[in-house]
Amino acid sequence: MKLSPRLLAVVFVFVLSCCLRAEQEPPTSWVDPDTGHRVIRLTREPNSASLYFNENGYTPDGRQMIYTTPEGIAVLDLATFKTRSVVEGRVRAIIVGHKTPTVFYLKSVSPDRPRERSLFSTNIDTGETHKLADLPPRGGIAAINADETLAAGTYIEGDAGEDYNQRREENPAAQGHALEQPMNKGQMMEQRLAARLPIVLFTVDLRTGKTNTLLHSTDWVNHLEFSPTDPTLLVYCHEGPWHKVDRIWSIHTDGSQNTPIHQRTMGQEIAGHEFFSHDGKTIWYDLQTPRGQVFWVAGLNLETGERTWYNLQRNEWSIHFNVSPDGSLFCGDGGDPGQVAKAPDGRWIYLFRTETIDDTGTLGKKLIHPGVFHAERLVNMTKHNYKLEPNVSFSPDQKLVIFRSNMFGPTYVFAVEVARTTADAK
Repeated sequence: MKLSPRLLAVVFVFVLSCCLRAEQEPPTSWVDPDTGHRVIRLTREPNSASLYFNENGYTPDGRQMIYTTPEGIAVLDLATFKTRSVVEGRVRAIIVGHKTPTVFYLKSVSPDRPRERSLFSTNIDTGETHKLADLPPRGGIAAINADETLAAGTYIEGDAGEDYNQRREENPAAQGHALEQPMNKGQMMEQRLAARLPIVLFTVDLRTGKTNTLLHSTDWVNHLEFSPTDPTLLVYCHEGPWHKVDRIWSIHTDGSQNTPIHQRTMGQEIAGHEFFSHDGKTIWYDLQTPRGQVFWVAGLNLETGERTWYNLQRNEWSIHFNVSPDGSLFCGDGGDPGQVAKAPDGRWIYLFRTETIDDTGTLGKKLIHPGVFHAERLVNMTKHNYKLEPNVSFSPDQKLVIFRSNMFGPTYVFAVEVARTTADAK
């Protein structure tokens, strides 16, 4: 069959475009020559991303991980790396349930009413979808509790002021990517804290849709996270410039025991980016004494009240840290010189092994248990723009550290093997 010149031109353009896409597509895996660890690109969709570092993205059986795409929410099989769509459309993923393979997410009532949103759930295995609740005006949900009976969120009362977090979700194009830091983040944090907008911390009963107020505040309440094991325990933060707020707090779902997690003892001391251990016993967080000078990952055991602080070096400081399911390892996503640590060589994905310093025989009560991190570099991130935070987490089997990166331009989800592939790299 003889093709017309017009059809030949169409075929040529199609083949050429396929070739160009193939040339531009990042590699699916490689061994980092600086570390000896294998790196795997998990997602194929440009501008796909894993969840925020303290939001669970893994199914209870540890076999699957959800991630976001410009088209909705997808799921990745961690054994085969095969993916498929779970939720289509513009939504905001919150978390995967700790009890069932369910992804919870927010969806606007309509494109012209972005501030009116509803909470939905979709079973990852069956696709069964339920609308769980309509949210208060200007309301958002950020956490689901351990037994999947409650959601927690905040809303600003009245029409005064602007909620930065909601604006960012409604207009992600304003930042280039909804997950990126704004160029003027420091100024924004100062302005939002000073606004003293009336905010409500509330829960939603997922069985009835009924809301319950836990807290009224004019502080900026943010960063909500339920315990992975105690369905009645919620951690939240007083947001703002860290040296101006007592950031980390816990509260029970009946509104009782509103308690600060860390008490500062020096000027410019900061603590934040808190996260739970997988057994729910410990709250870990970034601690600096003072800001930008001495660096720790600190933990409070909620059962015993004991505190453990692990020291690390300036270049090893990370925007976010995380802990392995068995609590034996930590990881970090590093930072560029523009971050608070001003690290000259901090652009790495890190693995940390802990060493506790023997403090037996020391006189005193309620002393902090000291320790140090021993760092191993996993991925060279010098080509990554840290305007996008990598947000590290361990895979459920602890064999991978998973993160998002724009090292090839668009954002993708990557994993690095904890075990080193070659022995000669360091």
